[in-house]
Amino acid sequence: MLKRAGTRLVGHGAVAARTHVREASSSARRSTVRSIPAPTESASHAAKALDEYSKDWSSVLDRSMNTLFLTELLRGMSLTLKYFFDKKVTINYPFEKGPLSPRFRGEHALRRYPTGEERCIACKLCEAVCPAQAITIEAEEREDGSRRTTRYDIDMTKCIYCGFCQEACPVDAIVEGPNFEFATETHEELLYDKEKLLENGDRWETEIAENLRSESMYR
Repeated sequence: MLKRAGTRLVGHGAVAARTHVREASSSARRSTVRSIPAPTESASHAAKALDEYSKDWSSVLDRSMNTLFLTELLRGMSLTLKYFFDKKVTINYPFEKGPLSPRFRGEHALRRYPTGEERCIACKLCEAVCPAQAITIEAEEREDGSRRTTRYDIDMTKCIYCGFCQEACPVDAIVEGPNFEFATETHEELLYDKEKLLENGDRWETEIAENLRSESMYR
């Protein structure tokens, strides 16, 4: 009995020993797993820095290649050569002039009838409608009862070329002609009087009449 009891005790001791060894080995494996370092922020920062460094080097290489082989210059010259052989879109101004629209509003003019009589009847609608107040008119009555202007001034430095005066005129007397080349060196030269406006009308009458005819359907 004692032997058996002893055997049982010995047997229980062996089992306990084996259990203890297994627990020790499993705890060692867990500690080993815990001891493996996890990725940290320093590693991510290092990866980002490496990526930026490679990008910097690629940009440096690109700039070096562009500088060495003049790729930007060659690309620009190829574009120049492309348009060099295309049809020209510019004109040799002032020796060449492009077409103007019939509705172009340029230098003002006073028109006459074919008989030479002034068209203006001094109704002063153009003076009233002018938003810039650039027109000044004085008139008097004639022996036949009609009214004609004694003064018709336009301050071209105030004019905004809206065309209201031309639209308001009931007899097509005041118009904005096709001339746009009337730059001057002094302010006084842009203060037009009646004589200057009639002179402009006589000079551009053919073109003005043609433009008015072409636009008569839309007025």
